[in-house]
Order: sequence, then structure tokens, then C-alpha cells
Amino acid sequence: MTSRRDSLTATGDLVRFALRRDRVKLPIWIGAIGLGMLYAVSALPTVYSTPAERQVRADLMKSPAATMMSGPGYGLDNYTLGAMITNEMVLWLAVPAAMMSIFLVVRHTRAEEETGRAELIRSAVVGRYAAPVSALIVALLANAGVAVLTALAMISGGLAATDSSAVGIGLGLTGMAFAGVATVTAQLTEHARSASSLAMTVVGAAFLLRAVGDAAQPGGSLVSWFSPLAWIQQSRPFVDLRWWPLLLPVALLLVTVVLARALSVRRDVGAGLLPARLGRADAGRTLSTPFGLAVRQQRASVIGWAAGLFVFAVASGSLSDSVTDAVAENPAMGEMFARNGLEPTDGFYATMALFFALLIAAFAVSSVLRLRSEERSGHTEAVLATAVSRRRWISAWVGFTTLASAVLLLVSGLGVGLGAVSGAAGPGVVGEVLLATLAFLPPVLVVVGLTTALFGVRPGFAVWAWLLVGYAFFFGMFGALLDLPTLFTDLSPFSHLTVMPLDRLSAVPLVVLTAIAAILALAGRSLFQRRDLDVP
Repeated sequence: MTSRRDSLTATGDLVRFALRRDRVKLPIWIGAIGLGMLYAVSALPTVYSTPAERQVRADLMKSPAATMMSGPGYGLDNYTLGAMITNEMVLWLAVPAAMMSIFLVVRHTRAEEETGRAELIRSAVVGRYAAPVSALIVALLANAGVAVLTALAMISGGLAATDSSAVGIGLGLTGMAFAGVATVTAQLTEHARSASSLAMTVVGAAFLLRAVGDAAQPGGSLVSWFSPLAWIQQSRPFVDLRWWPLLLPVALLLVTVVLARALSVRRDVGAGLLPARLGRADAGRTLSTPFGLAVRQQRASVIGWAAGLFVFAVASGSLSDSVTDAVAENPAMGEMFARNGLEPTDGFYATMALFFALLIAAFAVSSVLRLRSEERSGHTEAVLATAVSRRRWISAWVGFTTLASAVLLLVSGLGVGLGAVSGAAGPGVVGEVLLATLAFLPPVLVVVGLTTALFGVRPGFAVWAWLLVGYAFFFGMFGALLDLPTLFTDLSPFSHLTVMPLDRLSAVPLVVLTAIAAILALAGRSLFQRRDLDVP
């Protein structure tokens, strides 16, 4: 019988190997979450510099829509900077921490089995549980980095060290809880993508439970406690700190690890506990084309994005009737919305259109990046061995990304408009916001074109397109607020449109941006036709 110690043989080697493989990805994830907290600590005091201004914000956060998108509302009667960050920002940092942990664990467990590398490694002197344990150790190190950076960011802003540490530890533990969830989902399916999707479904369910529970009553209801995303806010940092809710993610981690171990001994290497669904004997007509294949492989992702964006958009749009009152009490907040001399409500709709366009630009990058995974897995080589040309292959994928981006913009604009109508806005605002959001399609296509061009040079270069998305997000959302130089702001393709009111929308930037996007996409297609495939 194999001893417990033998079952962990070579765990340290696998940890070092995983850290080497993720030496770029992990610092980006950890740094982005830390910078998100640093931004909140630096920018929020600028916008809400007095207790009166923060109290106006607190009144805005009492609405059900705001509660669903932020937190349970502890400390609204005395809305300090720490309470504001905990109530409004922590959730949106906990979700990326959960995503980082899920992708990390699945990448080093199920993805290794799917590619056959796990079987090769286990043929050496490697323990049965070395791979999942090493993945959890790497996740622990990554989440420890998140905890330290976020806590230091809050302390640097003059916030209490004890409560700041509680927030940092809570974020790290939330990430570890979902790392445990990913360890379980990795046992269930044969494919890494399905394992990640199942774990992300748990994240979505946790977000929904927290939203419903927090909106049910002030401070959250019993339903909130069923969500791992709610536990960090229920520890009440900067209001009435209590540590015991942070034991819940630890308990969830232990339960999921034990469950994953029990499940792992009931399956073979490379297999999943859930039986794979049998497909049709013959492919349908739609799968006979590269475009149909792109649709089939990404339809679940598009549906998930559309559902999430629509719900978020409706909740955001419902806040529009509160903007005028909030701006009247807080001129600094008005700078976020009253761009280029716009009325506050028009500025709010324009800001929402920009925000959702930036989110959809992130989808566009991830969609084009699927070309890289298809190429490195050998699927592209198999397809190109048929009558499909390289030109047709890449054009189909870029075309699908363009169509999907337009659909997501449409869904987002419709959601914001319907949310606004649920408040005090008239029905005519739906069409206006819808068109304003769709006007951001050319900037999104520039992102698509750049990603395609980088992919055409070399598959690994395509990931650098994320820099443009991050750059555009920072200067687009915070450039005016922080009074950043116009020279840098204008480098973003999203900064050249005035979409509200619609009569101020000019056709010139739309045509120019579309032309730039087309040039980049054509360059990427040409470069792809001339280079060798990157195959394992």
C-alpha cells in the first residue's frame, strides 16, 4: 500500500515547475488586483473628500440595485473611506481573485491530464496527489501575494492596519475557497474548459446568492451566508470588525479538498466522473465551415457574457435617476459624468456605454486568443490539412469575434436603457443608449485588429493586446477624474467618441477607427499566411 508520504512525492518539484510556467501570468494577476485596491485608496478620497460627500454616496448605495452590485451596506450611517472600499470595491476584487485561483488550479491539474502530460509525469517517481497539492500550494502563494498587496495598499492610504489586514486576508481566503472548488470540478469532467466553466458557474451562483441576500434586508439576509463572496464583507472591516466569518472560506477549502481526494480515487487518469456526452455520428452542415466551428466552440462563452452583461447593465441603468441629485451634492463626482459639457444624465449614459465597451473589448481579446490555443493544441494544423485555407480560417474567427462583439454591445445598451426606464427615464432613452453603446463598435474592432495582428506575427505576442485594454480602461474611466494629460488619453481608441447626446456623434472618428481596425486585421491575416504554425 502506498504511504501518504509517498503519494506526495515530487510535490516540491511540481511547485517549482508551475511557478516557472506561470512566472508571467501570476505577477500580472496579483499586480492587477493590488493596483485595483491602490487605485481605490488613491482615487476615492479625491472624489469624496468630505464626510458630507461620502454620505451622499451612501444614500445612493441604499438602493436595491446598488446593493446587489456592491455589498450589504455596513457603515452607511457613517460612511468612512474604509467602509466605502469594503462595501463597494472588495467584491470586485474578490471575483478576480476567485477567477485567478480557478484558472490556476485547472491549468495545473485537468489541463495537464487532457494534454497527456500528467500521464507522462506520473510515469516517473511522482506521487498520486502531487499534482493537485502542488497546484493548491501555488494558488496559496498567489493568494498570499494578493492578501499582502491589497493590505499594504490600504495601509498606504492611511487606513487602519488591523482592518486592512482583515480585508487582505479575506481576499486571499476567498481565492483559496474557489481554488478548492476548482479542485473538485477538475475531477468531474474530461476537459479543462468544462472544469473551468463549472467552477465559474459556482462563482456566478455565489454572486447571485450574495446579491439577492444583500438586497433582501440591510446587512444581508440568511441567503447571503450561502455565498463565499459575501463572507469577507460580513466580517465588517472598518465598521465592526469580526474575524470569525473568515473561518468559513477555510472550512470550504478543507471540505472541497477532502471531496476532491475522494473523487480522484474513483476515476482513471485523464477521465472524468461525469460521462462525456456522445455527439452525433455525422457533423451538421454548420460545422463544415470554419465560421460554424468558431460559433460552436464559443457559443457558451458568448451566452454567458451576454447574460452577465445584461444583468449588470440593467442594475447600472436603474441608478440613472439618482445621478442628478448626487452630482448636485458632489461636484467632483460630476466630473466623472459631465464630460465635454454634457448634462449629468447624458454623461452617465456615455460613461456606462464606455464602461461596457471596455468590458466587451476584453471579451474580444479572449475570443481572438482562442486562435492561439487552437494552433498550439494542433487543431489548426488538422483543419488546414483539409481544403480550408489559412486566409479562410483566420477570417472566420475574426469575423465571429466581430459579430459577437456587436451582439454584446447591443445587449449591454439595451440593458442600460431598460434599467433607466425602470427608474424615472422615459421610454425614448432605450433607443438613445442602445445607439450610443453600439457606436463603440469601431474602437472594439481596433482591439480585435491589434490582437489579430499580434497573433499573425507570433501566437505568444497576442496576449500583449491586454495592455491596450488596460490602458484604455485606466485613461477612459479615470483620465478626467485624475486630470491626466490629454496626450496620453487620446492614444486610446475609445477616447475619440462623444456618444451622448446622439446629435454630437461624429462620423469621422467612426470611419477612421474602422479603417484602422481593418488595416490591422488584414495585416494579421497576411502575416499568419506567411509564418509557420506553432505546434507542440
